[in-house]
Amino acid sequence: MAKVCQITGRKRMKGNNVAHSKLRTKRDFSLNLKHKRFWSEEEQRFITLKVTCKGMRTIKKNGLEATVREAQKKGYVKIV
Repeated sequence: MAKVCQITGRKRMKGNNVAHSKLRTKRDFSLNLKHKRFWSEEEQRFITLKVTCKGMRTIKKNGLEATVREAQKKGYVKIV
C-alpha cells in the first residue's frame, strides 16, 4: 500500500537537495506515518489506520466516527 495518510490524504512530496554550490539533486519528503489502532465506540471494535500525526490530531479534535465518515466520503479510507 502506498505511503498515504488515510485521514488527510497527504502523500509524500518531491523536492531538491540544494548543496552549497547550488547543485540540485532530487529527494523525497516523507510523511510521519504511523500504524495506529483506534477504539470505535459505535462498532465496539478496534480500527487500524495508517495516519500521520496531523491525522491523529484531527481525530482527537473531531472524534473518530466523524473523521472516518468524512475520509470515506473523500475516498481516502475504506472500512468494512
